[in-house]
Amino acid sequence: MTSTDTPETIASPTPATATKPSPPAAVVNGAPVMLALHQKALGSPEVLRLTELPRPVPGPGEILVAVHAAGLNPTDFKHRALSIFLPPPPLTLGWDVSGTVAATGFGVTLFKPGDEVFGMLPYPYGHGSHAEYVTGPTRAFVRKPAGLDHVQAAALPLAALTAWQALAETAGLTAGQRVLIHAAAGGVGHLAVQLAKERGAHVTGTATAPKHDFLRELGADACVDYRSEDFTDAEERYDVVLDTLGGENATRSVSVLRPGGVLVSLLPFGQDTVAAAEKAQVRAVTLLVEHDRAGMRAISDLVQRGRLRVHVSDTFPLTEGARAHALAETGRTMGKLVLTVR
Repeated sequence: MTSTDTPETIASPTPATATKPSPPAAVVNGAPVMLALHQKALGSPEVLRLTELPRPVPGPGEILVAVHAAGLNPTDFKHRALSIFLPPPPLTLGWDVSGTVAATGFGVTLFKPGDEVFGMLPYPYGHGSHAEYVTGPTRAFVRKPAGLDHVQAAALPLAALTAWQALAETAGLTAGQRVLIHAAAGGVGHLAVQLAKERGAHVTGTATAPKHDFLRELGADACVDYRSEDFTDAEERYDVVLDTLGGENATRSVSVLRPGGVLVSLLPFGQDTVAAAEKAQVRAVTLLVEHDRAGMRAISDLVQRGRLRVHVSDTFPLTEGARAHALAETGRTMGKLVLTVR
């Protein structure tokens, strides 16, 4: 059975038209099936449809996870609309996942059916968590802390790993250094603020004024309202800048770095940024997040010790995945959005 010959229901873009489809049959033509937020074309949120697809089977070194919740990230709505890393549709997006192990493939020793796990599927080609079931490499997952619910767990992996890999590993942020975090109230940003404070850094975050109290609660030492202030006007100089915006913002960020500083961008930048970095004697790099069991264990440990918390601004059932995409694209949410499955 393929995605072209299975029943579909649109994943409603508006509350008025949201409808919950009838539960799929457990077996169609002898094969177990599941519901997935699937698309057959690139485009706006309306291309997303709940579709019955074959339930995946774990291969060697893989686990099958019954998805309880799955995080939504900017990369999801960008890949929904544009051909970036992934081949053309049909496809099911989603990299963040929290759920219960339903089955294990050959050679798996770390988990058994019934274990609660969370993690990030290998980026970019391991997508598929916006569904009732997903498979992934065993070592992309760690056990979910008992005190963390599935919604919070699903919101963490991609954003937290991005912040961890940017600040702790790429920049090597240490106590006493000063860091500027752009879009600090966003998914990656609000976690980066906490990780930077955990490492003893002085943190400045950019965000609209109504979000400044939120940033201060997370530990930010200073806030810049990018709508009314220019972060380059201040005399402050930073050891690290985490740029989640890219483009011209990356080039402008070079000017506020001390010699020897590091600009970590999550989006590509042009030769003007490269030239500016060389002139300023700073390092400018683009980070592509990777699945990482060691990083996930570090994140899980921080969560369990109360040193890291994720802010979930809203949740949507899988049936309303298109609404979640539409809201995410406004760029006005704080923290993360999560799709709930079970």
